[in-house]
Amino acid sequence: MQRIRLRYTKRGRLRFTSHRDFQRAFERALRRAEVPMAYSAGFTPHPKVSYANAAPTGTGSEAEYVEIALTEARDPDKLRELLDESLPTGLDVVDAVEARTSGLADRLTASVWELRLDGVDPVDARRAVEAFNTAETVEVQRMTKNGVRTFDARPAVASLQSTEKHRTQPATGLGSDGAASVAHHDGPTGLPCAILRLVVRHVTPAVRPDDVLSGLRAVADLAPPVPAAVTRLAQGLFDEETGAVTDPLAPDREAAATEPISAAATAAATAQS
Repeated sequence: MQRIRLRYTKRGRLRFTSHRDFQRAFERALRRAEVPMAYSAGFTPHPKVSYANAAPTGTGSEAEYVEIALTEARDPDKLRELLDESLPTGLDVVDAVEARTSGLADRLTASVWELRLDGVDPVDARRAVEAFNTAETVEVQRMTKNGVRTFDARPAVASLQSTEKHRTQPATGLGSDGAASVAHHDGPTGLPCAILRLVVRHVTPAVRPDDVLSGLRAVADLAPPVPAAVTRLAQGLFDEETGAVTDPLAPDREAAATEPISAAATAAATAQS
């Protein structure tokens, strides 16, 4: 059995797809691409697909991860191309590696988010960010199935900064900190726009970007006139010393460099000869 790890995006209008919607689209893409999927045992077999820490519905993402198990060896790059062609534009498979290490989910300990606040003056945003960062506690409320829950969002926030430029057009590359690079251009309306860059640890209870926005409203009365446009730029292992979020697929690439031919690939080559 070969395991392949994929990074995919949710862009444009596809940010409004739920995780269940993506699951259905992805399984259809697997069938269209004729991927030799491994299936679970039992009365209702299903493809062996592991989804890791999906972004909330309504948020964009440049860094969603999924792992699939195959019964036959395939080239990761070719598999990525086939799956990307089989998915709608916006759900783009942008990276693929053969899994050569364990614990992908364990390496997703933090996320880098971009929050675009249309109609908010950057000066007001900087003041709110400063108030949030200096606060010892930032209590927010969230509606759950058991009612309203109050919790402190401050400890999970590793970094919150206000940037100067309007960011809109995501790119597919990753920077040195594992975050996707983003192109800049000015908005057409000429209205003020603040951009926040958020690094949040994956803790329990999970602290989401909307919780941080609620915290900014609580500590500084910052209330954007329109809903924030939220995009996950990266997720991976958080480095406490540098504050960077590293690429979770890097260990698999490093292992491939020292062991170029996997056991699955060797078995496939032997069977064909």
